[in-house]
Amino acid sequence: MSTLKKSPAVSTKVVAKPAAPVTAKRVTRKALPKKPATAPAKPVTRAAAPKAAPTTVKPVQVSKPIPKANAKASVAKEAKADKVKKPKLIRDSFTIPKAEYMVIETLKERAGKLARAAKKSELLRAGIKALAAMSDANFLSALSAVPTIKTGRPSTAV
Repeated sequence: MSTLKKSPAVSTKVVAKPAAPVTAKRVTRKALPKKPATAPAKPVTRAAAPKAAPTTVKPVQVSKPIPKANAKASVAKEAKADKVKKPKLIRDSFTIPKAEYMVIETLKERAGKLARAAKKSELLRAGIKALAAMSDANFLSALSAVPTIKTGRPSTAV
């Protein structure tokens, strides 16, 4: 077994130079030299900066180059961050007279003839937007034209 001598050039202390600001480097395990198993472990200590000359310590930020394989993935992540979140959808049910339900079917056919296929939910949402855009007088007259019906599920005839 060979004994390793500690070279005098290796030092764990950070010495401040008077001409340049002091920067503290983070010591990692990979950067430390390997010690033999029999040597006791000594804690790594850092010397404090001299109090006579106030210095600012800026953190050293090392950016890793993006490998070409991950470059596309990072661009895709940025594109996903730019997308607008979809609104939360709410599922609901309601009771409607058969005559008014048939009006929805005719409106769907009418949209198809105009080269714009429409779903039932799209027609209902368009109607809501039209009601919201009405003046108060027109809105009240549209509401009074719709008769009130008994809510709930229809009873099944046996």
